[in-house]
Amino acid sequence: MSHPSLFVLPEHVRDQDYALATYYIQLDPSVDVVKKAETMAVGQTVGTWVPVPGVTDEMREKHMGRVVNILDAPPCELSTQIGDGLRTYFIQIVYPTVNFGPQFPMMFTTLLGNDASTSAQVKLVDLQLPENFLSHFKGPKFGIQGLRELTGVWDRPLLLNMIKPCTGLTPEAGAKIFYETALGGVDFIKDDELLANPDFCPAAKRVKAYNEAAKAAYEKTGKETIYICNITDSSARLKDTLSAVLEAGAKAVMLCFSTVGYSTFRAISEQIPIPVMGHYAASGISNEGLNSGLSSHLSIGKFPRMAGADLVMMNTPYGGYPLTRQQYFKTAHQLSLPCCHLKPTMPICGGGVHPGMVQRFIDDFGTDIILAAGGAIQGHPQGPAAGVRAMSQAITAALTHTPLTTAATHHPELKTALDLFSPTP
Repeated sequence: MSHPSLFVLPEHVRDQDYALATYYIQLDPSVDVVKKAETMAVGQTVGTWVPVPGVTDEMREKHMGRVVNILDAPPCELSTQIGDGLRTYFIQIVYPTVNFGPQFPMMFTTLLGNDASTSAQVKLVDLQLPENFLSHFKGPKFGIQGLRELTGVWDRPLLLNMIKPCTGLTPEAGAKIFYETALGGVDFIKDDELLANPDFCPAAKRVKAYNEAAKAAYEKTGKETIYICNITDSSARLKDTLSAVLEAGAKAVMLCFSTVGYSTFRAISEQIPIPVMGHYAASGISNEGLNSGLSSHLSIGKFPRMAGADLVMMNTPYGGYPLTRQQYFKTAHQLSLPCCHLKPTMPICGGGVHPGMVQRFIDDFGTDIILAAGGAIQGHPQGPAAGVRAMSQAITAALTHTPLTTAATHHPELKTALDLFSPTP
C-alpha cells in the first residue's frame, strides 16, 4: 500500500523551496505507474523507503521527493478505455532544492540521475523552479536591452552572420571575409561553432585580426560590426583561452553550452564584462530521445538563460531540421518572456535563414530577435556585403509591410537572393 507521505498536492508546495519536475514515461499495462512514481520520488532523494540505519522521519520530511501528480495520456478514466499497447503518462515529482542547491551539476543529477538513469526510462519535459532558488542565478548581464544599447539598433531585428567556410581558415583569411561582410552593415559576425581555438587559427589571433577588419569597415561605413569569438574549449584550457581573447580585445564570446556544460558557461558569464552567446550545438543528444533526456525548451531555453547567456542560437522548423513548432515557440519563450529577476535573453533564429524567411520570423516573435544568416550572406553571388544588404532590405520590407517582390524591383541584391534562395515556382 502506498504511504501517504509520498504524495503532496501542488498547492501545498507551490510557494516552498521545491523543484517541480514533469516526466514523460511509457509503461507496459502490467506496471503499476503509482508504484513507479513513488520509487522515483524516493530513489532520487533519500534513496529508500525500506527502513535502514540513518534514515529518520525528519530526514524524509526535509529531503524526500514527493509525487504531485500522475497524468494519463490519453486521460483514461475507465478500464474499458485502456488498450493492449504501452500506456503513457506524465509524472510530476517535487524535489527539495536544499538537496542540490543553486547549481547545475547536482540539480541535473537529482532530476535525471539514479532511478531516472537506471530503472525508469523517462524524459524531463518541464521544470518549474522556485523564485528563491532562481534568485541565486544572475542570468544575462546584457540581455535584449543591453544588446540594443550595444549595437544602437532599436527598431528592427538584429542581423548576425557566421563566417563560412566553417573551419580551415587562417586568421588572415577569416579577417578578409569579415571585412567584406562588415561592409554590408551587419550587426554581428561570429565564428562557426566548428571553429574555436585550433592551432591553425588561434582564437586570440582571430580577435586581433577581426577587430582590425571591423575597424577598417567602420571607417568606410560608419557602422560597427561586433565580432563574437568562439572560445569553446576543454576545461583545462578554457581559462587560458578566455584570458587570451580578453587581452586581445574581445567584445563578445561564444560557448557551446551542451559541450562545455552549463556550470562552466555560468562561471564565465558571471566573471566577464562582455556579452556571452550560447550555441545549441550538440544539444540534440539530450533532446531527441522520446523516452530519455530533456526537452529542448529547457536545454536551449531555460538553462542557458539561467547560466547567463545574453543571446542564444536556437533551431527552427524552417531550415530542414524536423523541430516541432511547439518546441520552437517554447524555447523562444523560455529565453525571452518575463522570469523573476532574470533579464530576457535574445533568441537567435538560425538554420537556413535567407531573405525570403524574414517575414515569417518577425510574424512569429516580433523584432526582438536576431536573424542568423550564414550561407545566404556568404553565398550571395554579388558577395557577402550584398548578402547583408539583401537581408537588411528584406527586414525593411517586412517592417514597412512592403511585398518582397515589390521591394526586389528596387533592390538588385534582394532580387538576386530571392531568385537563388527562394525562387518562385
